[in-house]
Amino acid sequence: MDLGLADTSALVTASSSGLGKASATALAREGANVVLNGRDGERLAEAVEEVDAVGDGEVVGVQGDLTEKADIEHLVERTVEEFGGIDTLVTSAGGPPSGPFEETTDEDWYQAFDLLVMSAVRTVREAAPHLKESDQGTMTFVTSRSVKEAIDSLVLSNSVRMAVIGLEKTLSKELGPEIRSNAVLPGPHETSRIEELVEQAVERGEYENYEEGVEARGSGIPVGRIGDPMELGDAVAFLSSPKSSYINGVSLPIEGGAGASNL
Repeated sequence: MDLGLADTSALVTASSSGLGKASATALAREGANVVLNGRDGERLAEAVEEVDAVGDGEVVGVQGDLTEKADIEHLVERTVEEFGGIDTLVTSAGGPPSGPFEETTDEDWYQAFDLLVMSAVRTVREAAPHLKESDQGTMTFVTSRSVKEAIDSLVLSNSVRMAVIGLEKTLSKELGPEIRSNAVLPGPHETSRIEELVEQAVERGEYENYEEGVEARGSGIPVGRIGDPMELGDAVAFLSSPKSSYINGVSLPIEGGAGASNL
């Protein structure tokens, strides 16, 4: 299916690895021009090279820290300079530290809010005027299934990410019809973070090898496995496309049926 994204312009934050990179890859594969973002310059350069190889559009890397307001302003400015505007915005950010409530400090809470919420707020604030000028402006927020069901030892993610869903739903009403806003709620996917955790478990003797560890992580999921990051990326590309033009204000779980929530 042609999603109608050829020659459009996309900005994907926190996209030098993981689900952000998968989202950027899916958009590039559909012919979009894409700006990638990350803090690590070397990793970002590698990601740009990999994403650039999958499509016909232009791929540019802009280094920056999403907790820094000036970096976000520069990121949006560079995207507009490179491509003349923005049609698609995808916000992603790394997860906050794990841990129970009683071991979580005030500083942890403020840092998580800055990383997960204010990064999205500031990026939207800068990008919205440009998205309004597009004839197919979209915003997709990559959050977590933890906004529907609390996950043990992830009090920061369980609590703070819900603010992003409130933002997404509000924007779907305030900025429509010029801009559509949706969110994706990923469950476990085979990202570098999962790979690292499984490899550590193998070293501790919990599994005989990596394959056994990955299989064990998918054992409680109805589809019988964890996700491929590109499956999340493909969903983001669809929500960013004219093919999803009547989908607005939706929070879409992408977790293989692992969730127990009815809604």
